[in-house]
Amino acid sequence: MYDQSPEHDPPLRGYALLRHAGYNKGTAFSMAERERFGLRGLLPARVSSQAGQLHRVLANLRRKTSDIERYIFLLALQGRNERLFYRLVIDNLAEIMPLIYTPTVGQACLEFAHIFRQPRGFYITPEDRGQIRAILDNWPERDVRLIVVTDGERILGLGDLGANGMGIPVGKLALYTACAGIPPRQCLPVMLDVGTDNETLRSDPLYLGTDRPRLRGPEYDALVEEFVTAVQDAYPRALLQFEDFLTPNAYTLLARYRDRVLCFNDDIQGTAAVTLACLLAASRVTGTGLTDLRILFLGAGSAATGIAELVLAAQVAAGADATAARSRLWLVNRAGLVVRTNGPHPAHLAPYAHDLPERDLLTAIRDLRPHVLIGATGSPGSFTGEIIRLMAELNERPVIFALSNPSSRAECTAEDAYRWSSERALFASGSPFGPVGCQDRTLIPGQANNAYVFPGIGLGALACQASTLSDAMFLAAARVLADSVEPAQLAAGTLLPPLHDMRRVSADIARAVAETAWDSGLAGAPRPADIGQLIRDMMYDPSY
Repeated sequence: MYDQSPEHDPPLRGYALLRHAGYNKGTAFSMAERERFGLRGLLPARVSSQAGQLHRVLANLRRKTSDIERYIFLLALQGRNERLFYRLVIDNLAEIMPLIYTPTVGQACLEFAHIFRQPRGFYITPEDRGQIRAILDNWPERDVRLIVVTDGERILGLGDLGANGMGIPVGKLALYTACAGIPPRQCLPVMLDVGTDNETLRSDPLYLGTDRPRLRGPEYDALVEEFVTAVQDAYPRALLQFEDFLTPNAYTLLARYRDRVLCFNDDIQGTAAVTLACLLAASRVTGTGLTDLRILFLGAGSAATGIAELVLAAQVAAGADATAARSRLWLVNRAGLVVRTNGPHPAHLAPYAHDLPERDLLTAIRDLRPHVLIGATGSPGSFTGEIIRLMAELNERPVIFALSNPSSRAECTAEDAYRWSSERALFASGSPFGPVGCQDRTLIPGQANNAYVFPGIGLGALACQASTLSDAMFLAAARVLADSVEPAQLAAGTLLPPLHDMRRVSADIARAVAETAWDSGLAGAPRPADIGQLIRDMMYDPSY
């Protein structure tokens, strides 16, 4: 964190200090600090505590009448007093996370150009070809450790939002800091603004992105290659997270770079890890072991196939035969059940094109009798009453995951899943749903948000200076997360620990990831005697 002890005074004074988000404490500057930093006369007389400031900020936040107004308020706070912002988020994560990330960030991205207040993050356009390394020097921080990059083509379940997608890297990195303690000055949000095919955006006079159709093909690949190479030179210790790329690009970029640089794709690997954790937790309730699960996916994009690949890896690690395990994983896309006769299929999907007759979703459920139904479509209402009632007919405790974001894109609501399954479903969703009152109890649906895993994975990778992120590290993260769920939480229908435990869970995941890296020879740092202490010492504390 920014060191503000007397022997390490901030390098700014007066109004410049009050306008620097990282150093500013506002009315919490003591009288001695006001004298020393040239602040006398620039602040009201009374010195506030951070707790007092939090009380004021939270009251003002709750006074707002819409979530998008709360989002704007919170970003303004982040822009003027970074430590107060993170103290607020950490202490009120269950309330604040839906405002700074899903579901509100979806609306924020849709309206990004219209609610724009302050530049945040780094933008790279096709016109920057040949100069990307040079312009990275315009970023004020030199010790960047975490970069979240998107090209805005597949923002949540909302599609191509072009440069409006910058809200996603900004939100993800706020969660890295709040949930895993990555210092904010070490975080860099990046938008590869390569144009958009969204004509509504391009015709909007307030749109702030490049006004051109999307760059594609070799020119797109060359721009990404230059960016990755420039990042490696400018920030050699940074972890690069690819976020919200269209499925073909997501898989291509991951395959190209995963063994070359420290990187991962959160939509593929992060989603897979949190979903696997939910499956492991659900198995404690259903009694059906991981290696015996039959899983049907609605959706065959990066999220669904990423989950399938990690589940397969976990089943093989548990002793299953890979061919037999894959035969119990099925995907349904717009053409119906993915089978060999309705191909050809892209490389990431081809291994799941089984030698079976073509079927629609309902027939596939009836014939294949899955234990688990996972939605990753972005198509709201895809899990109808008929579908969930059939799942409940086939399973005493049907497992239903509606993972699409934001909430408006979920395949079903928690209330529908419980009602249509006679309150027997084990449910998780990508965006939050509130508690559901039932006849004799209240069920609390879990939010299978990637924020449960990616902050800890990133922290662990940085702690051990990992060279790459292996499947074993994502498996380790999933196991730790699943083990964090208490029996009482399972009894209440929750497959994930409460959000207020996120920092502790992230530290536990970081330790498991780092230990896996050291055990497999993928760590560049010497192994310390106390890994947990190393991780705790790395975690940013926003208190003052």
